[in-house]
Amino acid sequence: MSDRRRFLLQSIALSSAPFLTRGENEKAYKVGVIGHTGRGNFGHGLDSVWKLHPQSTIVGIADTDPNGLKRAHAKLKEGKPYSDYREMLEKQRPDFVAVCPRHVDQRVSMIEAACEFGAKGIYVEKPFARSLEECDWIREACAKSGTKLAVAHRNRYHPALAIAKKLIAEGLLGKVVALRGRGKEDHRGGGEDMWVLGTHVFDLFDALAGKPLSCSAEIRQNGKLVAKPDVKEGNEGLGLLAGDEVHARWRMKNGWTATFDSIKGQGTRAAGFGLQVIGNDGVLDVRCDKEPLFHFLKGSPWNPRSKRGDWIPVTSNGLGQTENQDVKATVHNHLSAIRDLVHCVDRGGSPKCGLDEGTETVSFVSSVFESHRLGGSQVLLPLETRKNPLSLF
Repeated sequence: MSDRRRFLLQSIALSSAPFLTRGENEKAYKVGVIGHTGRGNFGHGLDSVWKLHPQSTIVGIADTDPNGLKRAHAKLKEGKPYSDYREMLEKQRPDFVAVCPRHVDQRVSMIEAACEFGAKGIYVEKPFARSLEECDWIREACAKSGTKLAVAHRNRYHPALAIAKKLIAEGLLGKVVALRGRGKEDHRGGGEDMWVLGTHVFDLFDALAGKPLSCSAEIRQNGKLVAKPDVKEGNEGLGLLAGDEVHARWRMKNGWTATFDSIKGQGTRAAGFGLQVIGNDGVLDVRCDKEPLFHFLKGSPWNPRSKRGDWIPVTSNGLGQTENQDVKATVHNHLSAIRDLVHCVDRGGSPKCGLDEGTETVSFVSSVFESHRLGGSQVLLPLETRKNPLSLF
């Protein structure tokens, strides 16, 4: 180990304790990083997070763009550069592979190649896949090789999530009557917003309320219901996509009703995107990627004249308590997620946001497309339609 790397790891350990400690008997792992400059690049930090994990050493970096590869190699300062990710996987045989590009149409081939060359774990950018059919292919590849896979929905790893669920179960909100989510509703509002940002919301729907059981939805373009001529190839390799306005409703496994709405140009920078759990006695607000992640407002949301007080933060220490964990240094930069993945490879079990959870986010989106295709009628999940339903118009 170089003096520079030893100094870096010591500095991180001191600044992030107790999150980064390495015992003498812990294994050392090789990591391969796959990016694609101009087509999703290296994701939202999925490459550099591995430098913060003391068990991991980046041994290879792949990018078909020569200038992008040069920049990535200079940034990471370790690992051999490759223009072909298959060559990198074959020659380096990494234990873990970071599938970083945001463009979704590359997911399946990259994941299948990582499995083929013996990866023990894969950390992949979201959205997870473009269809349930692609989820099936990924599941088959991982099952064949015994590979663990985790999806980069980092809010799933937030230490306050378990506390929020406990408080809801204990009756903090009274009877829960609604679960409402919205995207960023910027220039991507509608179908693209639902895929790119809504999947974060759907992952938290799943974490809080379980799987969706049924869906009814509509998609509009310029105020009119989307028809076959409106279906086009989406940005970022998302596949067939349509609509600048989405409205969807699900019945959840725990009995709650969940809704998601996204309208192009209707979002505000202050609000961002997220969800609310609404009960007769209060509201739990969740702002994705903000800190604190959870806030509680006491009182019935149906009585605006009641004295409801201020929003109260919910942290890993409880209601109204200060957060003593460095969430930005563990959750926001994906470190908690890869530590969880490494733990699952070492000792068994499934990642907190693994193959099943990633597939559920695709189920949410696919069910919206399927319900709209069938005239807004209710569809049951799991869906029998595995292709993108917009291809069946």
